[in-house]
Amino acid sequence: MHQESVKFMRPLYSLCRLLPNNYQHFLAFIFAIEEINRSPHLLPNITLGYEFHNSLYSHWRTLENSLSLLTGQNEIPNYSCTRETKSMAVITGASWTTATQTGSLLELYKFPQVSFGSFDPMLSDNDLFSSLYQVAPKDASLALGMVSLMLHFSWSWVGLIITEGHKGLQFLSDVSAEMDKKSICAAFVKIIPTPLVSYMSNLLPLEILTSETSLVNVVVIYYESGGLNEVNYNIGQHFVTWKVWVTNAQWQADMAGTNFILDSFHGTLIFSNHHEEISGFEDFVQEANPFKYPEDTYLTMYWYANFHCSFSDSCALKNCTANASLVWLPVNRFDPGMSDASYNIYNAVYVVAHALHEMLLQHVKNPPVRSLDLMDFSAWQLHPFLKNIQFNNLAGDQVNLDDERKLHNGYDILNSWNFPEGLRLKVNVGMFSPHSPLGPQLSLSDDMIEWASAITQNPRSVCSENCNPGFRKSPQEGKAACCFDCNPCPENEIANDTDMEQCVKCPDHQYASIQRNRCLQKAVTFLAYSDSLGKALTSTALSLTLLTLAVLGLFVKHRDTPTVKANNRALSYTLLISLTCCFLCSLLFIGRPNTATCILQQITFGLVFTVTVSTVLAETLTIGLAFKVTAPGRRMRRLLVSGAPNSIIPICSLIQLTLCCIWMGTNPPYIDTDAHSEYGHIIIVCNKGSLTAFYCVLGYLGSLALVSFTVAFLARNLPDTFNEAKFLTFSMLVFCSVWVTFLPVYHSSKGKAMVAMEVFSILASSAGLLGCIFAPKCYIILFRSKRNSSYVFRNKSHFVRNKPY
Repeated sequence: MHQESVKFMRPLYSLCRLLPNNYQHFLAFIFAIEEINRSPHLLPNITLGYEFHNSLYSHWRTLENSLSLLTGQNEIPNYSCTRETKSMAVITGASWTTATQTGSLLELYKFPQVSFGSFDPMLSDNDLFSSLYQVAPKDASLALGMVSLMLHFSWSWVGLIITEGHKGLQFLSDVSAEMDKKSICAAFVKIIPTPLVSYMSNLLPLEILTSETSLVNVVVIYYESGGLNEVNYNIGQHFVTWKVWVTNAQWQADMAGTNFILDSFHGTLIFSNHHEEISGFEDFVQEANPFKYPEDTYLTMYWYANFHCSFSDSCALKNCTANASLVWLPVNRFDPGMSDASYNIYNAVYVVAHALHEMLLQHVKNPPVRSLDLMDFSAWQLHPFLKNIQFNNLAGDQVNLDDERKLHNGYDILNSWNFPEGLRLKVNVGMFSPHSPLGPQLSLSDDMIEWASAITQNPRSVCSENCNPGFRKSPQEGKAACCFDCNPCPENEIANDTDMEQCVKCPDHQYASIQRNRCLQKAVTFLAYSDSLGKALTSTALSLTLLTLAVLGLFVKHRDTPTVKANNRALSYTLLISLTCCFLCSLLFIGRPNTATCILQQITFGLVFTVTVSTVLAETLTIGLAFKVTAPGRRMRRLLVSGAPNSIIPICSLIQLTLCCIWMGTNPPYIDTDAHSEYGHIIIVCNKGSLTAFYCVLGYLGSLALVSFTVAFLARNLPDTFNEAKFLTFSMLVFCSVWVTFLPVYHSSKGKAMVAMEVFSILASSAGLLGCIFAPKCYIILFRSKRNSSYVFRNKSHFVRNKPY
């Protein structure tokens, strides 16, 4: 194969002018051309050539450049004036807008187009752009990466600035969906018109920083192309030093020299497509100068503007700074690092070179009948090889044009450090990997990030501060979900994490801490003997028991005295013994309940009080019969002499026992727990079982007490030295008052208070009977012994019997 100088690769730029950053793209293109021409393995003996066309923001200029590329002149379509060279492909950075013009024209000729611009799904439509191939990786994970960054810094309130165009709208849709999944809200969305999309962009004033943008500290800026300088200028002129800008890889601030605004873009976070460094590119940039490429008029003028050169009479540069290089310039004037677009251009050149190499190899393996010259090939013959091309570039990255097989290596996260006089650094502070084995992962070195000048620590951007544990979020009416109030959790409910929307109720065996951020295990408790209340009630019960036994002993000792013998001595003994049992039965309510004590509590309580009250009733009837029955031989007198009133005690007790047996046989008391009465405690209590049976027992007891009170009340004025009807009346009044008061208080009490109330009522009512009935008798026995004699008794009785009525 002989050496040819073939110009078949022509870059077509969709740029309004050749800016310094765009010139880097041109240098990347030249670097790739020269690298391939030096390679002995790729297109040996063939020298690649090129033509450069600068596409302006004009539909007419765009079509004119396309015709010029095809025909070699600007006047006659479908006719090529070129003879020595032939174009085989065009490398373009055109957006979808210009691609619809240049692409439609080049499609007529099936002319191969390799785009180095950011990936555009609409350009993958084979029906419209069957001859167009895209080198750039897909940006499908950009929205996910930016939302991951928001989550990393807990930013939940961000602004979105999107440049006009279908890619911007697609990004807006993607990032909005991801933000909704992670409960991140957009404070505002601004669509910025661009010249390539909207004719109105030059007519309407561009207002980016308004009152609504001041509400957020973090703003995401996404743009396709065009409108870049307008965005930079509009933000920069306001000297914004409190915002964090997050943007895609195309973000460049083309500002020069002393006019460079220091802080507006300091700390910007940039998502750049990850790629390995191309070896030798910076050396190539360092060596590029007008003397090496004298035909490059742009480089000549750029050298003149930046290195104090002058022109000789022959328009040649002279008196330039010695050993001057582009790498000397501040990065705002020229950035020597290979950008995403430059990297794509480098790959695009190699894509066409590899495709051409494969095409030539195929013809070498299957030679035609006649010898073919390179000029005999048509551009459309390159398509089958471009479609299937796949290789690893010199940096080790895989390159292919199949959209379905494209590999996306993720994003480098760059931090822009801006300094006076146009000095700027882009520092790699992290990476987002969308396809890692463990799922999308963000790795970031927070300590390396330089924020805007007014931010001294990791910035916050929230509509409402986080709700701490113990509080729940309450939405603010008419506002976004990220704007909320923090309300404390209700009683016995917790929120153990930040920003919980609902509080969680603690289980019955647990209770909420004071901070309401966790559930604590409830302590099991009951009315124990060791409690202060338990000690007080136990001491009282035992003291009253001893007192009752002392009274019983006193009565036994003085059993032959009139005071003891009056009103039936046996009934007094029975009443004192039953009162002793009443005091002791209260101890069944104290201590840890079990099934036996729960049953014994109610049976013992019901029976001993029935015996007590029925004894009082029997004694009251005895008094009444004794004073009403005075004639010998009458039937009532025989009843009194025979002790018939004493039979009331077993009869009444038998009825109560029957009620208790029915209670125990149907729904007896059982052990229960009360988890709600006392905060932080589970109280072990005895459940009454059948409340109906309980109230029947209590009601029957109350009926006996009421009958006793009525009989005693009727006999209160009967005269006698030892007539205790008055005391019996008062004792039953106290007894009834205690238990009438007991019912409402018992129902309003809970837990241990309910048990204590029941014990107190037992002790109070029993003590009332003891004190009211026996205190006067004991007083007479101990301190008025003269009144406790038969002589006084007989005289008093004789006086009463002979007293005229």
